[in-house]
Amino acid sequence: MMNFSLVDVKSITSNEPRSNFLEADLENLADIIIETGGIIRPLVVKMTGVENYTVVDGHFEYYAAVRAREKNPRQGEMVNAFVIAPKLEDLVVKQVASLKGIDSSGKIIPPQPETTKLEPRLANLELRLEKQLNEFKSEFLQERQRIDSQFKQLENLIPQKSEQSNPLSLLNTLDKDELSIKLQRSRIPGAEKLAKGIFDARSKKPKQKFEDYRDVVKSVKNLGDKTILTIIDEWSRS
Repeated sequence: MMNFSLVDVKSITSNEPRSNFLEADLENLADIIIETGGIIRPLVVKMTGVENYTVVDGHFEYYAAVRAREKNPRQGEMVNAFVIAPKLEDLVVKQVASLKGIDSSGKIIPPQPETTKLEPRLANLELRLEKQLNEFKSEFLQERQRIDSQFKQLENLIPQKSEQSNPLSLLNTLDKDELSIKLQRSRIPGAEKLAKGIFDARSKKPKQKFEDYRDVVKSVKNLGDKTILTIIDEWSRS
């Protein structure tokens, strides 16, 4: 299975050394990434842990994205990526190698007879992959818009509550132990660890508080959209 996602650059690693690429080339692509708002060709990554990934293909683009994030943390924070199941890694590597014209060992494949007959097929394959990518992007954007809409609907209800019942206010004021207890009462998995993550992330903020719920999701590791929506729903009713 392969899913298209927006992935935080800082949660990705590469087994290929950065020194394999010219810094001038990385610098150039990093500037383009910042200017255009992202990479055109998504990375192919595999999940190695909770919200941790390793590059399978696209090492050059990955290091350029890292450089973009170094230059502009907000603009270069997220990258497009295909997240593959670990069991599919070998098959995906072979597919990528085949499309690049090299075998899985890294050796260049000698030209084959009747290459011109293969070119239209490869062109059609690229078109199909591009179409699939656009469909993935469209579905992802629709899902993101749906979630943002839910956030807005909930936020419109929250001001009617007292300050003590405002989930964002609670996330910005409760200490680590209080957060842990409240998360446990809301039956949030990993409440103690999540409470520490929220507290630590909040402490690193310039004003020691989150700007909004999207800021909470971006700042707290392993806190996904579904979890924050559950927290907002549960804490708004308490």
